[in-house]
Amino acid sequence: MSWQQIKICIPSKHLEPIEQQLIQLGAIATTYLDAEDQPLFQTEPGETTVWDTVLLSCLFDQKLDLGPALKWLRGNPTVINSDKITIETLQDENWEKSWMSNFHAIQIESNFWICPSWQPPPDPKAINLFIDPGLAFGSGNHNTTKLCLRWLAKRNLDKKTVVDFGSGSGILAIAAALLGAKSIIAVDNDPQAIIATKDNAFRNNIKNGHIKTFLPEQYKKTFEKPHANILVANILAKPLQELAPFFAKIVNLGEEIVLSGLLQNQVEELISTYKPWFRIDEIHNDEEWVLISGTRLKN
Repeated sequence: MSWQQIKICIPSKHLEPIEQQLIQLGAIATTYLDAEDQPLFQTEPGETTVWDTVLLSCLFDQKLDLGPALKWLRGNPTVINSDKITIETLQDENWEKSWMSNFHAIQIESNFWICPSWQPPPDPKAINLFIDPGLAFGSGNHNTTKLCLRWLAKRNLDKKTVVDFGSGSGILAIAAALLGAKSIIAVDNDPQAIIATKDNAFRNNIKNGHIKTFLPEQYKKTFEKPHANILVANILAKPLQELAPFFAKIVNLGEEIVLSGLLQNQVEELISTYKPWFRIDEIHNDEEWVLISGTRLKN
């Protein structure tokens, strides 16, 4: 069996009415895709977020006449690609295997790989972190995640306490464990991320209790004094700005902080915010994304 597919590029604010109209016109399934390579971050637990511009993919029965749908879309001023919409024919296949084929092992350093669980690691003797794409952010594909992983891989984490604030899937916390950190604390405001971190830690044979997980309020009540040798926060510029005084309270004097989730045009303001408490040591770029690392000042 085959299917007809059309893809419509639209601003997210117009997504719902257009999707509902296409369902009424016979769409069997709809999928949201990123139209502009924009990362998504959840700012509140349970929040559903979409990209500013969405590529809406719709599947229709092969026998359905799509003339009415195409006429409506091509005359709709909210559809960005209205003059370029075409019908694709998709052959029926094993969609799970097709989806899985899009993900491959990522080499972070010469002896450190991020691997999908369904593929054998390219180097079995290396440090291999197994993680699959899921509901929580962090599968190793995004630039900011890779920046943080590279930074961790180049550090001696022996006897270190590492805090992963905004842990998502737990990929950075698990990396710290595999790279030799003494203890790891993973904090996220989404309960789904806490579940994902625990599941992914188990998948990577991390000893029970090596990574402790907390929601933010639990964490603040449990740890009231400085305790972090390394704090990694791969989130967004706005929460990083707001969290600066709190981060200054939990990073030990003379120890390190790593901030990412930033675009180049956000770096100067963030550095200015952190300068009262941290000396900025390094700035690393991966395309338009940036990682900043620094040291907690002793006075």
